[in-house]
Amino acid sequence: MTYLVEMRGIEKRFPGVHALKAVQFDLRPGEVHALMGENGAGKSTLMKIMSGIYSRDGGEMFVDGNPVAPDSPRAAQDLGIGIIHQELSLMNDLTAAQNVLIGREPRRSFGRLDEPALNAKTAEIFASLNLAMDPRTQVSTQTIARQQLIEIAKALSYNPRVLIMDEPTAALNDTEISELFKVINMLKANGVGIVYISHRMDEIKVIADRVTILRDGAYIDTVQAADTPLAKIIQLMVGRDVTQTAPVIPDTSRNEVALDVRNLTRGKEVRDVSFDVRKGEILGFAGLMGAGRTEVARIIFGADPRDAGEIFVHGQPVDIRTPHTAVQAGIGYLSEDRKHFGLAIDMTVRANIPMADLGRFTNRLGVLNEASMKDVAVKYIDQLGIRTPSDMQEVRLLSGGNQQKVVIAKWLLRDCDVLIFDEPTRGIDVGAKSEIYALLEALAAQGRAIIVISSELPEVMRLSHRIAVMCEGRLTGILPGGEGTTQEQIMELATQRDTALAGAEDVK
Repeated sequence: MTYLVEMRGIEKRFPGVHALKAVQFDLRPGEVHALMGENGAGKSTLMKIMSGIYSRDGGEMFVDGNPVAPDSPRAAQDLGIGIIHQELSLMNDLTAAQNVLIGREPRRSFGRLDEPALNAKTAEIFASLNLAMDPRTQVSTQTIARQQLIEIAKALSYNPRVLIMDEPTAALNDTEISELFKVINMLKANGVGIVYISHRMDEIKVIADRVTILRDGAYIDTVQAADTPLAKIIQLMVGRDVTQTAPVIPDTSRNEVALDVRNLTRGKEVRDVSFDVRKGEILGFAGLMGAGRTEVARIIFGADPRDAGEIFVHGQPVDIRTPHTAVQAGIGYLSEDRKHFGLAIDMTVRANIPMADLGRFTNRLGVLNEASMKDVAVKYIDQLGIRTPSDMQEVRLLSGGNQQKVVIAKWLLRDCDVLIFDEPTRGIDVGAKSEIYALLEALAAQGRAIIVISSELPEVMRLSHRIAVMCEGRLTGILPGGEGTTQEQIMELATQRDTALAGAEDVK
């Protein structure tokens, strides 16, 4: 068979890391070939070689049976290979249309930009994705999920024969994922080959034809998706059995209230939200995209101002206006966008972990104690199982799961009483996800109050002692966690629109 793309014996090394070891991979026309493995297994590295971002150190690559060596993304695009990156590569100050067609903008005479044509062409691409968005919208005003959809539209605008999707659904809700799968099936019918990378195991059975598994930079196996149980795929990925059994949820109803939020309000984003979290409790927040969950967290942490409402920590009122005052009050926040708000990605692991408590590592003159920073970094590298060659590795070179662990280490060091985790396992593989769950449960057992915001209902239900559900900026109900609640009950509250507001919109 002549494959669209075939890779044989691919090698890649980085300083201190043998990232790919004689890896093989092939892609047929009109198929979805899932590429699976834990964070750090080499999936993204292999795809960056296919798409011309990295050069290979060894091995061969063929397109339509012909040997190729794309040395740039443009060279790969000329071969018909497109990629949707896990980390967004949009320019926030430009419009959606300017991002989608950058470098290929329609021009009028004398090289003038044809803005109407630019917007019209982008609108056509958005329509094919069932994406309701004005092409003139500035990217910086959009949520992470909608930015992901713009990234997908940009890749499809090149009409690729090979499309690499690296965690395309990480920030999407169920409705958006369903629409994306329709697009994928349309592309398959047109003979496009799709490489699909995802940590959402349930998606693999729905969308993939074949699955190739990598582990620690090495090729493990290629299996048929329909014929292979997920448990077998997971075992091939991690090299061990990963238990998914939910723990027995303890009764925390008599514990001291650590965080009490009353009548929190910010415009239409957050409307009169009240709840509390007790010591030793994990309070999950569920809701559809735009429900206001992240907005609540950002207000509590002082990242966004509030119009009204009160916040109490251990029964004492606190006037939180900045993240600094939140940290002083004992509140830590792990943002859903760890690259921009959780890490200094060009700095080392050693520099990042102490970042929320630098005063502990400086003398009167402000000079850092490198030896103490090293000791702390090594401690959390070992405790959390952070995969890194050393504490001096730059964070940007770590996998997504290991970057998340560095953020968690930062707040563990600060020893906050209240911890807010916004999408704590986004982009994290099944093995690392199990470790994060165990860590959150251990933190709760130590008496910390935990808030977990997640778009994955099974995750919220597995972790939470109670589940707060939001819709359109309102808290529509609080349900018991564990087996006492069904997904249907959560979704009923997550779609419980404000009838007065809905009526006003209908009149308009």
